[in-house]
Amino acid sequence: MLKKLLALSLLMVGFVVQAQTYKFAITDLEGMEELEREFGQFKKVLEAKTGDTIKFFPVPSRTAGVEAMKSKKVDFVLTGPAEYVVFKKKANAKQVVGFGRPDYFSVIAVMADSGISSVKDLKGKKVALGSVGSTSKHLTPMQMMADHGLDPLKDIKAIHTNYKIQWESLKRGDVAAIGITNSKFIKFRSKETELQPAAFKVIARSMDLPNDVLLAGEHISDDVIKKYKDAFVKNQKELSDAILTGEDNKKYKGMKFIANVKDSDYNYVRSMYKTIGYPEFSSFVGD
Repeated sequence: MLKKLLALSLLMVGFVVQAQTYKFAITDLEGMEELEREFGQFKKVLEAKTGDTIKFFPVPSRTAGVEAMKSKKVDFVLTGPAEYVVFKKKANAKQVVGFGRPDYFSVIAVMADSGISSVKDLKGKKVALGSVGSTSKHLTPMQMMADHGLDPLKDIKAIHTNYKIQWESLKRGDVAAIGITNSKFIKFRSKETELQPAAFKVIARSMDLPNDVLLAGEHISDDVIKKYKDAFVKNQKELSDAILTGEDNKKYKGMKFIANVKDSDYNYVRSMYKTIGYPEFSSFVGD
């Protein structure tokens, strides 16, 4: 009888431990090495604050991340605004907290002496954008052009390339404008050695963009989600400081965890998908 009770106790302990182990993915980091480098310290602090065990779950693509959440292979996913609308549509993901970033918006910039003074002046011209499907580097600049009366699929020639090539192409006159995250624009302008800051001009600025968001799978209970919301809200400084130990995570400097993230916060992102011809929100652009 004692042996049976001991076996049952061990089984129950094993169940509790398993129930408190969660798999965590980040859609823009593919390998385990990157996950550990950028979010290793954050994982340690989150484990300390929740009492749970967090295991990184690398995903090779955003599509793989959605499929992993749908099949319950991953429990939590940190992803961007553009990705959120697909996770919501395909996996019915639940919002946990927003990773609020200060001055997170896009700009369309030109050379000050180009003669271009408005977005409408870009009609028929080349515009350099970032990676296909990026919220701030692709979708938002396209929506900004639509908001100013252009059809970005027909009225301009979009060229997708990396930040450095964008910047040099603008300086050389190979493109008329660049659509870029504001923080990157400021960074490049401040490091410019050939031209003064006033050589560049912003002709449009987007609204502040929706937050990156930590999502939970549909299979995660509301009680667990509340537990994690509380952990983020009550430990703002420690968790945000832990995130900033990652070099690529410097974009989160000055961040705040937002507990009251609403699905409607991402309707502007849905407009972006419609603008570029993806009204179903059921697949990632560029995957």
